Amino acid sequence: MEVEGLRKRFGAVPAVEDVSFAVAAEELLCLLGPSGCGKTTTLRCVAGLERPDAGTVRLGGVTLTDAGAGIAVAANRRNIGMVFQSYAVWPHMTVAENVRYPLRFGRKLPAAEAAARCGEALRQVRLEGFEGRLPHQLSGGQQQRVALARALVMEPRLLLFDEPLSNLDARLREEMRIELSDLRGRLGIPVLYVTHDQAEAMALATRIAVMEEGRILQIGAPEDVYRHPASEAVARFIGAANLVPGQVTDVSAHPRVAVRTELGELRPMARQPVAVGDAVLVVIRPEQVAVYPDRPAQGEVVEAGLVHLLFAGAASECVVEAGSLRLRAQVRETGRLRRGMKVFLAVDEAGCVLLARDRGPTRPPAGQAGAS
Repeated sequence: MEVEGLRKRFGAVPAVEDVSFAVAAEELLCLLGPSGCGKTTTLRCVAGLERPDAGTVRLGGVTLTDAGAGIAVAANRRNIGMVFQSYAVWPHMTVAENVRYPLRFGRKLPAAEAAARCGEALRQVRLEGFEGRLPHQLSGGQQQRVALARALVMEPRLLLFDEPLSNLDARLREEMRIELSDLRGRLGIPVLYVTHDQAEAMALATRIAVMEEGRILQIGAPEDVYRHPASEAVARFIGAANLVPGQVTDVSAHPRVAVRTELGELRPMARQPVAVGDAVLVVIRPEQVAVYPDRPAQGEVVEAGLVHLLFAGAASECVVEAGSLRLRAQVRETGRLRRGMKVFLAVDEAGCVLLARDRGPTRPPAGQAGAS
């Protein structure tokens, strides 16, 4: 599936601005971003539920939308399955009736084939034996599986998800992530998935497209986007990030460059050219900050105050203050750590990344490290 030059405005408000991407077979591309960034509008344009002002949508080489040429294939003729955030299952229909519902339209199927397709769709989402139940007799996760089976029964060429797990509790979300990941590998069709949940995107996607204000900021594999954000906005949105302001002092070993910061001199990796004197940000992930209750015998450390200690299972989270900086750190051994005590920080420079300062509204206040 290919999207090229997609634009959509609602009155004077631009919702999608020049968005282009492709989704290969067996790939799950996740559109990730905050509310209002344009990800759902993009999804609805692909589905044919919105008509873009410009751009094209192609599926398997067939043009479904070409705003310039006036082509707009109706949503029910695109052979696209869609799973909505609200499930949208009919409350008065049984599970089997809900799943078979799309087969009532378009080419009529023999009853035996429709029943076989329904059974296969329910088997794929592990709901065999639930055919006669009504939606109110199902859990939220089971209702979401009914919605997924209804999308699969059409044997679609593309599957769309619009924040499908946001109404589930934490345990069910985790279960459904595993189910969806397993299902994606079996289907062999492209999947376009919309969410604002970073953990969900990281767990499910083969690639992530980070969106802000109607534009795609970066597309890449989850690990690459996390470890090598292309901009300050991406770094602040993907995972927890300490954004430490600094000034470049030496570029002779580029791409490793020396940066003067409140944490001392750091040598992060620069993905773009920089010059001595440039004002930059050093991206330091919480797992790259070590916290010690006593000063280590070796290595450079920074004194800090322990502001918060939050238990989070296998790894706990610390919030520490070093000068004007407030940083987040991940720690596994917390036995001697106490809120309010003096601690010592060491930064693992190997994974730190250098970024130019954004000029937009997402830039944190001068002199402070942002955490998101």
